[in-house]
Amino acid sequence: MTPRDPAGTRDRILDALETLLLDKGLSQVTLENVAATAGVSKGGLLYHFKSKDALIAGLLRRVGDRADQQVKAAVAQGRSVAEWYLQAPHPEDDTDAVELALYRSMLAAMRTVDAPADAAQAETDRALTEVLDAWKTALDTEIDDPVRAEIVRLVGDGVYLRALLGMPPIDPDLYRRVVARLLSGD
Repeated sequence: MTPRDPAGTRDRILDALETLLLDKGLSQVTLENVAATAGVSKGGLLYHFKSKDALIAGLLRRVGDRADQQVKAAVAQGRSVAEWYLQAPHPEDDTDAVELALYRSMLAAMRTVDAPADAAQAETDRALTEVLDAWKTALDTEIDDPVRAEIVRLVGDGVYLRALLGMPPIDPDLYRRVVARLLSGD
């Protein structure tokens, strides 16, 4: 990877942002720290991401791309988009734990509901909307009944939110029955 490799540099910057969020927390996420961790100048970082909000938006889009790859892999293995969407994260699993920690950090980095909207925040909002819309579109495409598709989305969001908040998971046997009923269309 060379400094003239824009895609590689963007990935290094996003890797650095993830590392800082996971290892040091939101308080250490400054443009200077991200640039130093990525091994680029602050000017180099700003060439790729015009602001901290643009950086967070880039990370949101990257997470969306990862999710798209997970969906494709699940479908290739014979699972449905709905099954993927309804999977419950397991905090005791190392991969899920890292993903949950990253999502928690990203949520902290995004504005709170009470924060006033501004132009800089608009990019982060757009990125989040793009990711969520892509997931909704995939569910709507797969599930004929729009009400059932929405129920699947809401249940999946709720289960993931419980995990993000560190709440105890739903009883696994009960949740398997919930998923089975949602997927059967009854």
